[in-house]
Amino acid sequence: MAQIAIVSHSGYGHTARQAAAVQEGAASVEGATVTPLVIDAEGNLPDTAWETLAAADGIIFGSPTYMGGASWQFKKFADASSRPWFAQAWKDKVAAGFTNSASINGDKHSTIHYFITLAMQHGMVWIGTGMMPANTKAATRNDVNYLAGSAGAIAQSPSDSTPDEGPLPGDLETARQFGARVAAYVVKTRG
Repeated sequence: MAQIAIVSHSGYGHTARQAAAVQEGAASVEGATVTPLVIDAEGNLPDTAWETLAAADGIIFGSPTYMGGASWQFKKFADASSRPWFAQAWKDKVAAGFTNSASINGDKHSTIHYFITLAMQHGMVWIGTGMMPANTKAATRNDVNYLAGSAGAIAQSPSDSTPDEGPLPGDLETARQFGARVAAYVVKTRG
């Protein structure tokens, strides 16, 4: 079985919903075992998280976009990953990422690029969405990849919405398909 870890932080529950959709998609792939690792409000991981990450064939990063970047809680995890970096323990593992913010744009690309840089520092192999954008006149807000993420899965949740109201169904389906794509690649190359 190919081992996939999803390490993510969510401040208000919206990114947690997106993470659950990524997990659902990844778990739907035969041969993939998926373990969610939730970064808490203080930026800490569960006790066994570092062992899970060491054993993973693929790691999917997730964070809300706050002020044009990943949350400080996610950055605390990223800084702590310097320990496996010294040993190049994640080298050649598959990496991918997702983010959510209140605005349609919200500079989500900066968070995805932060994840890419983190993955490249570790010598990982990055996987994007592989999805065409929904950018025709006939497109609706609930189409898959309406927000046109290529480097990673992106979602939008209005600032006054509850996690039940956002992200929207199209963004969650984008996250599911993204999770499945990453898992299929990990199974194909590592499983």
